[in-house]
Amino acid sequence: MKLIISTTLSVILLLTSFSPAFCISLPDFADLAEQLKPSVVNINTSKNVAISRSPSLPHRGPGRDLFEEFFDRFFQGQPQHQQKQRSLGSGFIISDDGFILTNDHVVNDADEIKVLLSDGRSLSASIKGRDSKLDLALLKIDTPEKLPVARLGNSDQLRVGEWVMAIGNPFGLEQTVTAGIVSAKGRVIGAGPYDNFIQTDASINPGNSGGPLFNVRGEVVGINTAIISSGQGIGFAIPINAATDVVEQLKATGLVRRGWLGVQIQEVNESLAEAFGLDEAKGALVAEVIKASPADRGAVKRGDIILSFDGKPVERMQDLPRLVAATPVGKQIKLEVFRDGKKKSLKIKIAELKDEQSTLAGSDIGEKLGLKLRNISPELARQHGLKRDTGVMVASVLPSSPAAEARLQSGDILLEIGGLAVSRVSDVTDILEKLGPRKAVRLLIQRAESFLYTVLPLEQ
Repeated sequence: MKLIISTTLSVILLLTSFSPAFCISLPDFADLAEQLKPSVVNINTSKNVAISRSPSLPHRGPGRDLFEEFFDRFFQGQPQHQQKQRSLGSGFIISDDGFILTNDHVVNDADEIKVLLSDGRSLSASIKGRDSKLDLALLKIDTPEKLPVARLGNSDQLRVGEWVMAIGNPFGLEQTVTAGIVSAKGRVIGAGPYDNFIQTDASINPGNSGGPLFNVRGEVVGINTAIISSGQGIGFAIPINAATDVVEQLKATGLVRRGWLGVQIQEVNESLAEAFGLDEAKGALVAEVIKASPADRGAVKRGDIILSFDGKPVERMQDLPRLVAATPVGKQIKLEVFRDGKKKSLKIKIAELKDEQSTLAGSDIGEKLGLKLRNISPELARQHGLKRDTGVMVASVLPSSPAAEARLQSGDILLEIGGLAVSRVSDVTDILEKLGPRKAVRLLIQRAESFLYTVLPLEQ
């Protein structure tokens, strides 16, 4: 026992003999939490989901009405009633007049959004803008008084090993505070084309989505977004700098305009670098140039390795999409490529990226018909198990709307309007204008493996 005490005392003396530079000083999380909680909100959403009859209803005995049996067979899979589906998330106030930033997946397709403030008030919120590619949504609540605002920091200055604190609504537990460190930066997790996540071991759970990640100065450096379900102490946040680049656009128009170069790229590994005569594995290898794109007009060729974009180095393939997207539409930039063993400079005028997830939501025709549509991309097809990777899918249907009267359901694929083929969301408005004023129009849809005609009323 004496040996143990002596050894313990020696360790304590040794630790206290370290220079002050090696002493660990923990932040005062209690003061930080008290200061920052008022700027964090809990978000509750609900949407109406159509509940269908079961395809295999049990036989209810010999006295069952024949018409009832026919009705079940004929309307099998059709909605029987509407049921509310609820979900929880978090967000934070970015302006004292009630603008709130959160994740798009928290509020996407919601029929009703309620924001719970730290003082206990529950207020209705409206969506002012969405960016599905970055998974961001801008909400607005109205209050007579000014609201407490979360200060935005600079995520580019964030260092691995820094202390951070998350505040949110995990599992519905309001105003929960967790802390940890920045584990890594620039993580690519396959969430989208602009992956650049902050990895943290501050505990993040379902319900934290959309909530802020603070540094020790009380500044928002990230937006908590994703977790790995099979891991512990691994959470991911969108860098706040990526969000501030688009917030003003969301405020002004509800949409985000991004730059477009028009190339398909791949990673440059050591084998490819050697094969192309490049000294080291870096840059983005052009696998395809889209016809009539800015890259095509600027003489980019298949096999070029892009080394820098507008004066900024392209170290990894993932760097290029972010750099292009952040470039103002119409700006002329210099592209440095490695071609045939030499560096070459090209001048490119950046065009606008057309959003693959565009919807009719928020447009006059979308509000009139009561539905949201999405262009089917390969990613969306994989997500929903679709056999096609092009076309238009019904994302949601508002109850008591013309779309609901036409018995449209989320997941339906819209093939024709009035006998005219629909390939993209933008076709819907064009076709309806072409057909001119009418009381109703027929639709051809695909639902699972079946093809159905239905009638969409245009006048209520």
